[in-house]
Amino acid sequence: MLELTSIYLTTAILAIMIFFSFVIAPVTFTTLDEENARKFIRKIFPFYYNVNLALSLILTLIFVILKSYNLNFYLILTVAVLFFLSNFILMPLINRFRDEKKDKQFKYTHFLSVIINFFQILLLLIILILN
Repeated sequence: MLELTSIYLTTAILAIMIFFSFVIAPVTFTTLDEENARKFIRKIFPFYYNVNLALSLILTLIFVILKSYNLNFYLILTVAVLFFLSNFILMPLINRFRDEKKDKQFKYTHFLSVIINFFQILLLLIILILN
């Protein structure tokens, strides 16, 4: 039962990430003006990161309960750590650089957040394939 739950949670995280990356973010920036898009994104990103962090931590806990310290355990642990770093370190930096009009630093940190997001998607796909 817990093994099946881990597959469902992995799929849920992946679905949230894909929906956010390919629907929510693009629609926000094509529908809203820049000021409102920025306000909306700043409100929804913490929710996005925290929900996915919580789900990935629950998934990590399932692996611990099952005493299953295989590759999937380390992959989901990596996903969780990256959600934590993105939410509590990278996102505040991105916002600060944007507010201070430090375009070079903003572009770099934003690009880094995109790379991390796609790396997490790749890790989740690997977990699902290995199951």
